[in-house]
Amino acid sequence: MPQRFHKHKLLLDEGFHYRHKLPIANSRFDIKHVAGDFKQVSLPDQQVYELARKGKRLLVTYNVKDFVGLAEQSKETGIIGVSPNITTEQIDKKLTALLTRSGENELTGKLTMITGES
Repeated sequence: MPQRFHKHKLLLDEGFHYRHKLPIANSRFDIKHVAGDFKQVSLPDQQVYELARKGKRLLVTYNVKDFVGLAEQSKETGIIGVSPNITTEQIDKKLTALLTRSGENELTGKLTMITGES
């Protein structure tokens, strides 16, 4: 029996593309941007993580090294690290594919990477 679709909630880190740059993912999932939607700028990483945790959103970031230690702190959020070496179009497709095949709690409490590799 196929897995039931879950509409994941995401929080894009301040240094990440705004959600309109990810048209496929933005049309299928609930995506918010730290600066664009919440008007928060220059927040410390711990506060960005807490914003994601409180909203039960997966945090999407290029800034993986600063969030890796936080990834396992809560089962209410998770970190999706994105390689800066892939195009926005690739990010949109790979992020959508990852989220589509992942169940409700499959990505929480851990770090998941999206890279240019297949």
